[in-house]
Amino acid sequence: LIPYLIVLLLVGRPIYYLEMVMGQFSSRGCVKVFDLAPLMRGIGIAQTLSLVVILGYYAAILAIAVRYFIASFFDPLPWVRCEPQWDACVDSDFPGQVANGSFRPSAAHYFERNIMHSHKTLDEGLGLPDWQLALCLLFCWICIAVLLIRGIRSSGKASYFLAIFPYVILLVLLVRTSTLEGAGAGIRALFTPKWEKLLEVEVWYAAVTQCFFSLTISLGAVIVFSSYNNFTNNIYRDAMIISWLDTFTSILSGVVVFGTVGSIAHVTKTKMEDMKLEGPELTFITYPDAIAKFDAAQNVFAVLFFLMFFLLGLGSNTGIVTTIVTAVRDRFPRVANWKVVVAVSLYGFGCGLLYITPGGLLLLDVVDKYGVTLTTLTLVILEIITFCWIYGVERITRDIKFMLGRSTGIFWRICWSFLTVGIIFAIWLFSFIEFKPEKVPYGYNVFGWCLFSFIMLQVVGWGLYEVSTKSEKGFWNKVVSAAKTTADWGPEDETTRRLYQTEIATAARYESAGTAAIKRMFSRFLPKTIVISADHRNGA
Repeated sequence: LIPYLIVLLLVGRPIYYLEMVMGQFSSRGCVKVFDLAPLMRGIGIAQTLSLVVILGYYAAILAIAVRYFIASFFDPLPWVRCEPQWDACVDSDFPGQVANGSFRPSAAHYFERNIMHSHKTLDEGLGLPDWQLALCLLFCWICIAVLLIRGIRSSGKASYFLAIFPYVILLVLLVRTSTLEGAGAGIRALFTPKWEKLLEVEVWYAAVTQCFFSLTISLGAVIVFSSYNNFTNNIYRDAMIISWLDTFTSILSGVVVFGTVGSIAHVTKTKMEDMKLEGPELTFITYPDAIAKFDAAQNVFAVLFFLMFFLLGLGSNTGIVTTIVTAVRDRFPRVANWKVVVAVSLYGFGCGLLYITPGGLLLLDVVDKYGVTLTTLTLVILEIITFCWIYGVERITRDIKFMLGRSTGIFWRICWSFLTVGIIFAIWLFSFIEFKPEKVPYGYNVFGWCLFSFIMLQVVGWGLYEVSTKSEKGFWNKVVSAAKTTADWGPEDETTRRLYQTEIATAARYESAGTAAIKRMFSRFLPKTIVISADHRNGA
């Protein structure tokens, strides 16, 4: 918990606020926003491709939730009791302890055998998609397409319900989970500091990954949604409220998860540190197991929980699709919105079928590691360098002053200038030094590295393309020219943009005069040849 909170404060919130500022100020999507430095436009394209990777598997997980939602109407719940063919199984509603620590709850067997028909390794191949999950996946994509077919603003009305309802369910689960036998030990494990863990790179890597995923930063989504704000909207207030709510939600979810895992560990006589639940398994084993231990209304709570999960996932998925659609329509504005939405939905459904196969979750681990986690960690470094070093922290703070009429505090300046990027770079470097490939056949890891390389090459390829379009003589002069803002950079409203450009030009003249004064002040201390050459470069 401590690494997560540190990362959230020094990395997550500064990047989140920065991306909201850039999106609202420019009213541009995650690709067009790089009009501030066209040389780095490939970052936005690479971020969009990472979202395309996420798009492939995110709805597949949502389809599993729909499958559980349907199963929640059966009495008794199908994962509450062990089936005869499940060896080393203990009923999930069992309140006591088993004598053998190798037993697993029936909720785990139900997920692996009845829902996913899981392969233990990918040596057996992916297998064929489960037809019931395929229908659930189709339903998910129909819902997403219907929400977005008329544009992003049509989905905004549904977002209020999507945002508030899950908290009600989460609070109910929190109250019930905290009363389970063994839950206290699990919750204590969440809040008990393990100082020796702070020296492990994996812990910080996991904290950064969770922070990025939770706030959806460095994927372009924050920039896209902020671009739809009014120009004078109080983005600072929004960024603080949303980031603190996200922290509260993460801690609340953590208490429910750790309480449930503690209960499972108590029943199966397993140590907390030996509980190897992560990814989708964490959701589809721990929560159903906790619901199975409710004294009454198990079906009601199961229906409400998986409805909550579906609504949360639907909200996140519409955000992913919206970001991709915006990036496409920024490039091809004449293409109708509904055509792009339908095309993206068909692609998402086709890719999603891969992840509802018996080996699908193992493939998901590979694709997520190489195509999302590693790429996001790399791209966020390049994004901060572009925004804060090439465009400049001073220019950003000036833009905030122009847009909101407020000055930027020293904390944000320090984070944007070097602290945030320094922390991420250190974690990025050590994560590559101590990199461990996924435990899958060799070819899958090769595929993963190819996916990572393809996404990252967008930065290089589009950068070279921008350089090639410049008319200046000499490669370095072309690079410098490609790094400058485009002529139409600034607020979307034409009148506001003219005001902004006038202010920037005035500030630049004052800076030039100040620079010349400093040169004259120190010229007496410099060798004459240097002074002459400096004056010559300035056109004197």
